[in-house]
Amino acid sequence: MQVQSNKEMGKVFTTVTIINRADQIRAEDGTISPEQIRSITLRNVLVDTGATTLCLPAEAIAQLGLKILKEVDVATGIGKARIFQDAKISMFEREGIFDCLELPGGRDALLGVIPLESLGLEIDLKNQTLKPLPISPTETYLTIL
Repeated sequence: MQVQSNKEMGKVFTTVTIINRADQIRAEDGTISPEQIRSITLRNVLVDTGATTLCLPAEAIAQLGLKILKEVDVATGIGKARIFQDAKISMFEREGIFDCLELPGGRDALLGVIPLESLGLEIDLKNQTLKPLPISPTETYLTIL
């Protein structure tokens, strides 16, 4: 049996830094020191257009110290899932704050369409990478309708 590489299978992987935004706020008001801001960098995060938002394994959520927002029913057949808040994604010199869904049992992190669109990132299927869309005074992905 021959194993296909990720490139052959059409998957796109990226590196994502996630910061606990609540820690950042506490550091800004002097409650904690900047060194106490929890963050992690995850490599080989699957860019998944079938996922809605950022999806993280329980270990990553615990490491970041994210607070639970709510429990929801999910469409994947696993029943209930927990949503956590204040996950700040930093990549391509862009940042955004998102809720994240806790993944069951050791699954790898996924980057879904809401963070991709909000950060102005586009999947380049030909090169199997992510690329930032333009954001300049003359050309931008941001629109107001």
